[in-house]
Amino acid sequence: MNIKKHIPNTITLGNLFCGCLAIIRSFEGNLVWAAYLVGIALVLDFLDGFTARLLKVSSPVGKDLDSLADMVTFGLVPGVVLYHSIYFSLYADDSGAYVQYRMDPNPSSFYLPYLAFVIVIFSAIRLARFNNDSRQSDSFIGLPTPANAMIICSIPLINQLQGGKDMIHLWLSNPFFLIGLGFVLSFLLVAEIPLFALKFKTFKWADNQIKYVFLILALFMILFLKFMAIPLVIILYILMSIVNNIFLNKKV
Repeated sequence: MNIKKHIPNTITLGNLFCGCLAIIRSFEGNLVWAAYLVGIALVLDFLDGFTARLLKVSSPVGKDLDSLADMVTFGLVPGVVLYHSIYFSLYADDSGAYVQYRMDPNPSSFYLPYLAFVIVIFSAIRLARFNNDSRQSDSFIGLPTPANAMIICSIPLINQLQGGKDMIHLWLSNPFFLIGLGFVLSFLLVAEIPLFALKFKTFKWADNQIKYVFLILALFMILFLKFMAIPLVIILYILMSIVNNIFLNKKV
C-alpha cells in the first residue's frame, strides 16, 4: 500500500471538513468563526496541491475530490455567509445584535437574502469549467473560487472585528450593496479574464516577477490594513493580471 498517494487527498478532506464546520458556524450566527475556518481551508487547499507536486503523486480522483471540496468550502460557504450578511443587514436590532429568523411583513425584503446563492451557482459553473479547460493548467480564466470566498468571508471580519461607521462599513452593512457584490463576483467567476496563478515551478525572480511583486504588496497591505486588506488584495490581483496580460502582453 502506497501511503504517500493518500496524503494530498487527506489534506483535501481537511479542507472539506473545515467547510462543513463553517456552514454550521454560519447558521449559529458566528460568521467570524466561519471566516476563520475558510482561512484554514485556504491553507489546506494550497498544501494539498503543493504536497502532491512534492511527492509526485496525482490522480483523476484527487483532482475531482479537490473540486468537490472546493465546491463546499469556497462555493457553498460563501453563499451561506453572504446570505447571513444580507439577512443581518436587514434584521439586526438597534444594538446591532443578530436576531432570530422571522417572517418580515414585506415579502420582497424577506426573500432578498436568497439572492446570495447566485454565488453558489456560478461557483459550480466555474469549477466545472476549470476541470475541463486545458488553458487553466498554469493560470486561471476568471476569478478562482478561493479568492471569491476570501472577499465574501472578509465582510464579517471587517464589520465585527474592525467595526466603525465610515463609508466602508456603511457599504458592507447595506443589503443592496451586498447583493450587488454577489452578482459582480458571480460574473467574475466565469468571466474570460486571464489571471496568474501563484504556482512556482522555480523560485527565480526572472520567472516570477509579477508573483513576487504581488505577494510583497499584499503583505504590506495586510500588515497596515488588517482584514480590510483582503478585498483590496483580490482587486490588486485582478488589476495586476490585466496589466500583465493586456498592457505588458505577457503570458500568465
